[in-house]
Amino acid sequence: MLTLPPLPYATSALEPIMSARTLEIHHGKHHRAYVDKLNNLVSKTPLAHRPLEDVIMSTWAQPDQTKIFNNAAQVWNHSFFWQSMIPGGGEGALASLHDRIEEGFDSYAKFETEFVEQAVEQFGTGYVWLVREAGRLKIVTTEDAVPPTVLGLHPLLTCDLWEHAYYLDYQHDREKFVKGFLAELANWKFAEQQLGVSHPRPAISATATA
Repeated sequence: MLTLPPLPYATSALEPIMSARTLEIHHGKHHRAYVDKLNNLVSKTPLAHRPLEDVIMSTWAQPDQTKIFNNAAQVWNHSFFWQSMIPGGGEGALASLHDRIEEGFDSYAKFETEFVEQAVEQFGTGYVWLVREAGRLKIVTTEDAVPPTVLGLHPLLTCDLWEHAYYLDYQHDREKFVKGFLAELANWKFAEQQLGVSHPRPAISATATA
């Protein structure tokens, strides 16, 4: 069976930007629930032994497969989100992608402004992503569980905009949360690694069930 991937750091490691309580609930309750639901949904189906990415792509935009898609995509998205953060990250760790950020946005300040603005403007649930498209970097938001991979985009970094990602710590202030993510947690080394691979993949079991 697909198992919940462990966090790459202690639950208290992202404080004060993300509290241990938030991370415990987000990872241990929400992420775990998506893993468990996906395992139940694909059990004894042809999808049971398919790589997670294949499950996502094969169920995308299929009305009769919406539940499977949503849970599979959320397992993938959350795994990518955990790795998009690291203690001691943020702008100070940007060196690896500094030139690409400036090429795509003229400056880090402009990148930060656009990233935060798009995150705040995203209505309801979803994610804000730094992606590569046709060789250039851009920022996009996606609704609900949709990962950019199904849209033909190459994700490098993401920030979760669902309320359970920040509400305990920031209540309605999504902007403050996203600014803190960029300033202190963004894992630019991970983003650089994703830039160099043909198929971005978070650290997660490759098969839905065994």
